[in-house]
Amino acid sequence: MLRLLRRLRGGIEPIDPVHWQAARTALPWLRPLAADDDAALQALTARFLARKTITALDGLQLDYGQRLQLAALCCLPPLRFGAEGLHGWSQLLVYPQAFRVGRSHVDAAGVLHQWDDELIGEAWDAGPVILSWADVQADIADPGAGCCVAVHEMAHKLDVLDGVLDGTPPLPRAWQREWARDFQQAFDALVRRVERGGRSAIDPYAAEAPEEFFAVCSEYHFSAPAILQRAMPKVADHLQRFYGPPPLS
Repeated sequence: MLRLLRRLRGGIEPIDPVHWQAARTALPWLRPLAADDDAALQALTARFLARKTITALDGLQLDYGQRLQLAALCCLPPLRFGAEGLHGWSQLLVYPQAFRVGRSHVDAAGVLHQWDDELIGEAWDAGPVILSWADVQADIADPGAGCCVAVHEMAHKLDVLDGVLDGTPPLPRAWQREWARDFQQAFDALVRRVERGGRSAIDPYAAEAPEEFFAVCSEYHFSAPAILQRAMPKVADHLQRFYGPPPLS
């Protein structure tokens, strides 16, 4: 009866403490969280489960514990934003493995080019977040490898909250100017290094575009913060201010 009343009133069903403890045990990024952050993440995850649809595709079966893990991972980057960090989309799609997406482009000569990309994650501007379950599991198994596809795609969702996917999420004006300056300098230096064939301390995919740079650096903040701090200290400092202290530092 209480559960029915909460739904009728638009309330959020709290997560059972036993289930939450299981999720904390399963997800290395959650184990070190301080009590206040843990409580805030639990509340935000409950909102995620109540407000968003998690759809398993291509025969994938996800039990409640696995859905809870996915929701908690997706809520970790927007933790400081709270409910506003989940604004603008309603569905998480989960494939068993990497998935193919058809692409098309008309070049300057008017010629249509079509191809398929194989992806492990994607975030549409006003649409769903899409993840590969196998790659989420790989990230959990090796949490310090500098990879976390859920963080990557959620960084895109935070980036676009101001209406533009450009590598700069909504920030106070003075901080936004500092962020744009420091990120642009670091991005340009990375692009030059990659174009010369030099080695990069972080995944060279970050050189694809400013928004990918932000998303990849966000992965390193959560999964390999020491590497990011050594390679790009100003970027690392901004991300610590934005996300909070790295849980695996």
